[in-house]
Amino acid sequence: MKRILIIVLSFLSTFYSHSQNQPWQGKFEPIDNLINQPNSFRAASGAPGKDYWQQRANYKIDVVLDEKNNTISGEEMITYFNNSPDDLNYLWIQLEQNINKKGSEDFGSVNNSITEGMSTRQMQFLTRAIDFPAGYTIKFIKDESGNAIKSLVNNTMMKVILNQPLKSGESLSFSIGWSYPITDRSMFLLSREGYEYFPADENTVYLIAHWFPRMAVYNDTEGWQNQQFNRLGEFALEFGNYEVNITVPEDHIIASTGELQNASEVLNKTQLKRLEEARKSFDEPLLIVTKEEAEANEREKSARLKTWKFKAVNVRDFSFASSRKFIWDAQAVKFSDHNTLAMSFYPKEGLPVWQEESTKAVVNALQVYSESTFEYPYPVAISVNTSNIGMEFPMISFNGGRPVDGKMSDAAKQGMIGTIVHEVGHNWFPMIISSDERKWMWMDEGLNTFIHQRTISERYPDFYSFQPRTVVPFMSGDKSIMRPIMTTSDNELFSQFGANFYLKPTVGLQMLRNSIVGKELFDQAFKEYCNRWKYKHPNPADLFRTLEDATAVDLDWFFKGWFFTTDNVDMELSDVKWFKVYEESLNIEDQNKNVKMKIEGENSGGKAKDFSSGPEVINMASTSDQGYGQFLSRLDEPEIRKQLSGKNIYEVTIKNVGGLVMPVTIEWIFKDGSSEMDKLPAEIWRLNEYEIKKTFVKDKEVTQVNLDPNFEFADTDMNNNNFPKKEEPSDFDKFKSKN
Repeated sequence: MKRILIIVLSFLSTFYSHSQNQPWQGKFEPIDNLINQPNSFRAASGAPGKDYWQQRANYKIDVVLDEKNNTISGEEMITYFNNSPDDLNYLWIQLEQNINKKGSEDFGSVNNSITEGMSTRQMQFLTRAIDFPAGYTIKFIKDESGNAIKSLVNNTMMKVILNQPLKSGESLSFSIGWSYPITDRSMFLLSREGYEYFPADENTVYLIAHWFPRMAVYNDTEGWQNQQFNRLGEFALEFGNYEVNITVPEDHIIASTGELQNASEVLNKTQLKRLEEARKSFDEPLLIVTKEEAEANEREKSARLKTWKFKAVNVRDFSFASSRKFIWDAQAVKFSDHNTLAMSFYPKEGLPVWQEESTKAVVNALQVYSESTFEYPYPVAISVNTSNIGMEFPMISFNGGRPVDGKMSDAAKQGMIGTIVHEVGHNWFPMIISSDERKWMWMDEGLNTFIHQRTISERYPDFYSFQPRTVVPFMSGDKSIMRPIMTTSDNELFSQFGANFYLKPTVGLQMLRNSIVGKELFDQAFKEYCNRWKYKHPNPADLFRTLEDATAVDLDWFFKGWFFTTDNVDMELSDVKWFKVYEESLNIEDQNKNVKMKIEGENSGGKAKDFSSGPEVINMASTSDQGYGQFLSRLDEPEIRKQLSGKNIYEVTIKNVGGLVMPVTIEWIFKDGSSEMDKLPAEIWRLNEYEIKKTFVKDKEVTQVNLDPNFEFADTDMNNNNFPKKEEPSDFDKFKSKN
């Protein structure tokens, strides 16, 4: 035992002489203390636990859109199922239209700087100089017997105080009457719903969302999710079935969540026939409402009313768009056990690009997302043209991008198509895989953008798509204002939430898929997460645990660095030492002869800048008996010398400058012009988080060594990734070359 202790102490002495001299940060320690602990509701594997539960809410709604006064009013019956183990004395209801009230916190507090040369529209966003009516009027709340139920409104949340507790396992039904003024989307910043007015023909497109009082989520991790709605943090909603009757002007066309129940009552015979034909058209979209029919509606402006009836099964929200301006096309998409109608609704101002591209983009998104996760389950998927936003709801999305005089630049068209793909993709994240957007925006935006970018690269290969290099400007930015991805939605800066919640998670998942886990294994694990949590409410911990559970890859180091810190990747190829082995005696067959070896060259003791001085010198002797310790067997040292004779040995030193550990990819360029790659896992940083050394044996002489040559890991400074260092041209040389 004493001898073993001496050997261990000797080893430790040698090791620590080469160890890090900076504080250990535990980059490879488990993230258990950073995420929710597993329990019977959420298993340690990342799957829903044996006792997992979630609430449910069904809705029956009658609503009337008053075009003359731009108001909407309705009555709804909510049936709420308490599947929790708790008795509930009160319920929380979302009243998101109240965010538009002048007294509510609004985006004047987000974009609140007066700058030189501000436009009047920017000043309207900031000061709300022209005020407008907004927010709910709650007319009544009654139980099934017609008795009033007391309520208290706190900004965008309403507390419904029950007349008697709702016991665990029971349900209740209650009704709410309400109305609100529909807001002009052009009047305030980040308007995700409301109306858009078209002065040329004096018509309006209505985007009706956040429109009815909705049940807040009650769950196993925080009880009621009753955070106020501040626009950036979007939805946290329960699943349910909807029956919705929508009364609008007779000449309006409605695009909606759900399946139309009374097509024969709201469409004429020609439109009805076209719709049936579209259900069998799998190759191209067919027009249901033509441009000429839409223009006729624009001119006539009917004063009569008509009711459209929709049903939606197992969705977490409901939205619709209504206008007499809509042109409507549709195409069928085949899945294993059902067909889906991909549809687009757009005013004539969207022509010709929307007719050419919108439904095609919906189809592409449905197909690639279904291949990457699970098949799209719903009967319709809709893209509605509007201005200035992309906004998603179950089965329907509102998408910006509009030609000017019928023309769009390539960049504008790419942006339009990308928006449609992205918003249709939100049907998976978070409409079905129902994460809490109000708390973790990145869980819906980041995961959705990841598959959105995959759709673009597969179906639109000529378009620009995100790559690791795309995130470099953000990650090399000002650390004093930067937040980790694991920041709740409303606490991120308006100027950088896109980079932090969309781009950075996307790049992280791309690196896991392409460079860390591998495509086949990662894709299977990602599908596992999606299928485990469809129609359920996952948390970040459930995603992290599932990706590890389904890959057998320890990814805590990656999740900790990429999601919980603002560190960046910056690896420096600090030094490359070159050695070459020669033998002093050629009689290597004589086992008994003490053959000496040396590594020949010139060792000045300083750092070489290139390979021009040749390999360095070091003497190497045969191993003494003491060097073998208690082992009686001996290595075949002559054979080892023979195998190394004439080979090139390179000792590489790499420093972690940015703080974020990553795998290491090394490219070797040889004297004969050939090249090869070596890949080291991230675990090489376990014992020293700041600097690593690694030895390689090569048959050929090396002329150039490069780190991360394919830019896989978002290295923020590629100028320190080469040996010999690649000299950057001076500003004068760049100017001279340019001219």
